[in-house]
Amino acid sequence: MSTVVETTKGELSAAEKAHLSDRAKGERNLGWRLAGPAFVVMLLVTLYPIGYAVYLSLFNYRLTDPAGKKMVWLQNYLTALSDPLFWQAFLTTFIIVVVTLIFELIIGMAIAMVMHRVVWPRRTLRTIVLIPYAIVTVVSGFSWLYAAQIDSGFFNHWLHFLSIGGFPLDYNWFGGRWSSLTIICLSEIWKTTPFMSLLLLAGLAQVDSAQEEAAKVDGATWMQRFTKVILPNMKAALMVALLFRTLDAVRIYDNPYVMTGGANQTQTLSMLVGTETVSRVEIGMGSALAVILFLIVLIIAFIFVKLFKVDLTTSGRS
Repeated sequence: MSTVVETTKGELSAAEKAHLSDRAKGERNLGWRLAGPAFVVMLLVTLYPIGYAVYLSLFNYRLTDPAGKKMVWLQNYLTALSDPLFWQAFLTTFIIVVVTLIFELIIGMAIAMVMHRVVWPRRTLRTIVLIPYAIVTVVSGFSWLYAAQIDSGFFNHWLHFLSIGGFPLDYNWFGGRWSSLTIICLSEIWKTTPFMSLLLLAGLAQVDSAQEEAAKVDGATWMQRFTKVILPNMKAALMVALLFRTLDAVRIYDNPYVMTGGANQTQTLSMLVGTETVSRVEIGMGSALAVILFLIVLIIAFIFVKLFKVDLTTSGRS
């Protein structure tokens, strides 16, 4: 009798698996039918510019001298990678990415947990948090530029007041590399932390409250519940938040351009591409730098996906 019951259970289990498999295939096919046309259009729109940039990067091509266009194959890439200016821009971009990402993750997680716990006024709080992210980046950059000015800015006055006279009123924030990078990083953190917090808030919504309560009953501390229950359950949201913000920070252009214009060794990779392509009209070299930046973005995305090992198609399902 028990054998028959076990066999029946096995058959039901197999039938359920087959049913779930058919359902998953149906959902996948429906997804492709709904998103397929838009995916094809986006692919066509993005493939041509990328392919054309790769093509132009193989030429020594200056826009003011179209007749002097000459095929140099990979020479532009070799020149770019052997130029100290490229590696200086790479290091500057790397510093901005690492610093802003660390602070945005910590502050964004704190804000997300507050918004997740607050019941009233939840919508008002979320709207207030989003205000910095809604401001245009150039406007935000000019605001921070004026705030850090020697004569008209209020940074020096505030710091002078808080340090009880120990901070000079005439400190030049844009007079050196590290002070300039400090203001650039602060402006980036202020503006984009709300975006990070909203993505993390979506991840917190996926955490099972029953697991938290069970861990609390078992005597787990807040830090243990945070590291053992909350973070593992919002792994997908963490990957998306970190990936999106990293890719966005790698392409940073507006704030450094507005505040320093690349002075004091604050030029980023995107600024270097803009300088070569727009200012010097070196289309070949600019295209090569753009392709290198594109490859860096692809490598970062690949590393994040492999590091987190998250299946976004199944995350969030019970």
